[in-house]
Amino acid sequence: MTGAASGIGRGLAERCVREGMKVVLADVDEAALIETARQIRDNGGTALAVRTDVSRFEEVEALADRTIEAFGAVHLLFNNAGVGGGSLTWETTLKDWQWVLGVNLWGVIHGIRVFLPIMLDQGTPAHVVNTSSVAGLLSGPGAAAYKVSKHGVVTLSETLYHELTLQGAKVGVSVLCPSFVRTRIMEAERNRPAHLSNRPEEEVRTPDHQMWFEFFKMKVEQGMPPEEVADQVMEAVRTEKFYILTHPDHKPMIERRLEDVSLERNPTFIFEPIP
Repeated sequence: MTGAASGIGRGLAERCVREGMKVVLADVDEAALIETARQIRDNGGTALAVRTDVSRFEEVEALADRTIEAFGAVHLLFNNAGVGGGSLTWETTLKDWQWVLGVNLWGVIHGIRVFLPIMLDQGTPAHVVNTSSVAGLLSGPGAAAYKVSKHGVVTLSETLYHELTLQGAKVGVSVLCPSFVRTRIMEAERNRPAHLSNRPEEEVRTPDHQMWFEFFKMKVEQGMPPEEVADQVMEAVRTEKFYILTHPDHKPMIERRLEDVSLERNPTFIFEPIP
C-alpha cells in the first residue's frame, strides 16, 4: 500500500495485519515508513518497507519487484498516497499542478499499470482500492489541482471497474472518497521534492488563503480517526462495494451536484469547504 507511513495508509496497514495479512508499506517519507514497519513487526506482524515516490513509474516497478520477491503474490492493492495543495486556479503554479497530479493521479495510474497485470495473471481473487476524496465527487472554489486529481481517480476507478467486470476478472475495485480524516495532509509540503517547490515570490499567502488553511487544518485535526476509515474499507472489500463514502453527511451536496448536471443547471455554490 502506498502512503503507508501515516494517516489512512497506516490505518489500513495495521488493520490488514490484524486480519493476518503480510503487508508491503510504501511511502516517500523514509524515516516514518521505517518506524511504521518496525512497530508492526514489534507487534507480531510481517511488514516490508520500501521507500517509494509513486509519481515515478520506475520506483513503482521496483516496489512490485520487491513485493513479488518477498511474498510471491499481491492480493490487495491500496493506491493511497496523496498530497494537498493549490490555491485559486489562475494562481496555482505549474509546479503545484505537477506535484499534486504526480502523486494523487499519476501515482494511482502507475500503481494500476504495474500491479494489475500481476494480479490478473495470478488468477485468484484480488482487490484494488484507490483513494480519492469527497472532493472527487464535488466542485467548488479553490484547490483546483487537488480536485482535478481526485475527480480523475474517481473516473479512472469507475472505468477500471467496468473493464474488469466485462472481462469477468477476479479482481474487484473500490474507490475511497473520505471527507476530513485525522492525517498529516496539511503538512504534505514536508515531502515535496525540491525541483517541484515554488520560489518564495510564487507563493500566494493572502489573508484569505491563510484563513482557509487554518480552517482546513482544524477540520483535519478534528476529523475521523484513520482506523475508522480502515474498518469501512475492509468491509467494502469483503462485500465488493465500489463507492466508499465515509461521511454520509456529505451526500446531500453530492446529490445537488449530480442534479445540477442532470438538469443542465449552472453549478450550485457549495459554501461548506470540501477536503
